[in-house]
Amino acid sequence: MGSCGTWAWRELLVLLSSVWLWVGSAQPTLPGPTHTPRPQLKFRLAGYPRKHNEGRVEVFYNDEWGTICDDDFTLANAHVLCRHLGFVAATGWAHSAKYGKGIGRIWLDNVNCAGGEKSIGDCKHRGWGNSDCSHEEDAGVICKDERIPGFKDSNVIETEQSHVEEVRLRPVVSGARRQLPVMEGIVEVRYKDGWAQICDEGWDSQNSRVVCGMMGFPAEKKVNRNFYKLFTERQQLNYRLHSVSCVGTEVHLSMCTFEFYRGNTSAACRAGMPVVVSCVPGPLFATGNAHKKKQRQQQQGQPRIRLKGGAKVGEGRVEVLKSSEWGTICDDRWNLLSASVVCRELGFGSAKEALTGARMGQGMGPIHMNEVQCLGTEKSLWSCPFKNITQEDCKHTEDAAVRCNIPYMGYENLETWYWDASNVTEMVLSGVKCAGHEMSLSHCQHHGTSLNCRNTGTRFAAGVICSETASDLLLHAPLVQETAYIEDRPLHMLYCAAEENCLSSSARLANWPYGHRRLLRFSSQIHNNGRADFRPKAGRHSWVWHECHRHYHSMDIFTHYDILTPNGTKVAEGHKASFCLEDTECEEDVAKRYECANFGEQGITVGCWDLYRHDIDCQWIDITDVKPGNYILQVVINPNFEVAESDFTNNAMKCNCKYDGHRIWVHSCHIGDALSEEANKRFEQYPGQLNNQIS
Repeated sequence: MGSCGTWAWRELLVLLSSVWLWVGSAQPTLPGPTHTPRPQLKFRLAGYPRKHNEGRVEVFYNDEWGTICDDDFTLANAHVLCRHLGFVAATGWAHSAKYGKGIGRIWLDNVNCAGGEKSIGDCKHRGWGNSDCSHEEDAGVICKDERIPGFKDSNVIETEQSHVEEVRLRPVVSGARRQLPVMEGIVEVRYKDGWAQICDEGWDSQNSRVVCGMMGFPAEKKVNRNFYKLFTERQQLNYRLHSVSCVGTEVHLSMCTFEFYRGNTSAACRAGMPVVVSCVPGPLFATGNAHKKKQRQQQQGQPRIRLKGGAKVGEGRVEVLKSSEWGTICDDRWNLLSASVVCRELGFGSAKEALTGARMGQGMGPIHMNEVQCLGTEKSLWSCPFKNITQEDCKHTEDAAVRCNIPYMGYENLETWYWDASNVTEMVLSGVKCAGHEMSLSHCQHHGTSLNCRNTGTRFAAGVICSETASDLLLHAPLVQETAYIEDRPLHMLYCAAEENCLSSSARLANWPYGHRRLLRFSSQIHNNGRADFRPKAGRHSWVWHECHRHYHSMDIFTHYDILTPNGTKVAEGHKASFCLEDTECEEDVAKRYECANFGEQGITVGCWDLYRHDIDCQWIDITDVKPGNYILQVVINPNFEVAESDFTNNAMKCNCKYDGHRIWVHSCHIGDALSEEANKRFEQYPGQLNNQIS
């Protein structure tokens, strides 16, 4: 009791002293409540890969660096943080640890700024250190590259950093300096305004594997250390790291253990030399004989994994081949280790991002794998533990995707720009035909030196508008199979259809209005599984009004319908103008945006589909002149590539047809790239029938 009483008296004296001090020092005219002194906050941008005005946000609070969770993050939050860092404003923000996962505490969560606050601490949040997030949710910002006038860089931390971010391979052999990609060289890390080396004492192949993965290469190989030792003995070196130890599954060198050299490094690494790494390129980036050898190896069998729907090489939705059918992967437990196995299997480096929630668009067909848990050392994703999927477990809204590290090729320094054509003085390419996977226009088919429009002036200058996202249309194949039937339709009911060229050419010779045409009718349900709405190329001002059907055509040809013989000969054809592109139905939680009534906007929203029922005009193929036999029914959406899509290989659908002159059987309908190459060969007897790939 005595000790407790003494403690209570001490507390009371301290409290009274505090009150006396406050009363004595307070302004007599503006009394107010006391405020706990706010700890000094510091901020920095970190992570990889990034520019100086973007990165993962790290905040120094309570003598410890930590991160901010991306839950409820907004552009207003980014504005406040960018001003903290001395930039005038933010242009964007990033979620899901785009710039890599931080370490330490997650200081803030559910941050909600209005945008005008002077400090992030003035914004609403859950409280310092109160978070239910992991570092996979670290937020980043992209600041406008304009500094606040007179701003003192107190928050741009230029101290001895405790982590490594930017890494490069510096070629030293004269010939290698001019070649891209750089596959061999001295490993260097960014340090202040220059580059520094790593001591190779204790360096092993696992470390090299990590570096090669960062550089976009799937594997490493041994290097002639003696050659480089002679070279580096004559160089001025600046060592930064030593004692690097990687497991080999890390996606970045910063995730390995290492130590920094401190102070004067002139005597560093006396028993070693700078780290030198040599990498093995994937098939896309190999050159010369090595490239041909890789191609031969690939031709021996079809790969069982692919990326679809990405805007760039090395990114996309992950699809795997099982039982001769392509399917997707559910994103449960999807992480960088599994994503890196995918990337390396495809000939890229380690993964930059493991994307969830169908960030690269939704697939169709089966979901083959769930809860994939790779160690990171596997040669193939199929070697990783996973669960077989049931329909209740996952939906295509959970399709997993990846972004892989790819080698720097310098293609952004070449020939491809979009500009005001009035200044064009020379044409350099004509007849360009790309399949879509090429990394440069020079890799596509073209006329070479035989230019077709050398002296035509600017009238035929090509241009592009680039986007990170695009639509992706797919036809629902089972519905075609379920709804196909034959109708003998009287000619007097086909005048409007004839006006829109929906009948075969022989119809012009018929004895109108007597007789009939035999029509193969079916429904088309066209889904947009991409990442951007599908909009007609032409604006509303140029849509064509068709009085007979009383509607506008926003696209003259939206689909092609063909009946083909097994050897590829076309025996009947039809086409479908876009009577009206609209959202007939949408997935749950997706709102319709387009409808044709009252001259409304036309298009198909992401996650919605447009349904052309079998009983509307022109939703058919005129088979009046087709003889009995076995045929292929082929439907191609957006056949003239008028509207950009992330993937054109899935725009075609085909079915087997058996016609006996009275009835028709339609079966085995599937999307163009849904089956394995072997299954397609069993289905078709000639190449190119299945899809609209450019040959």
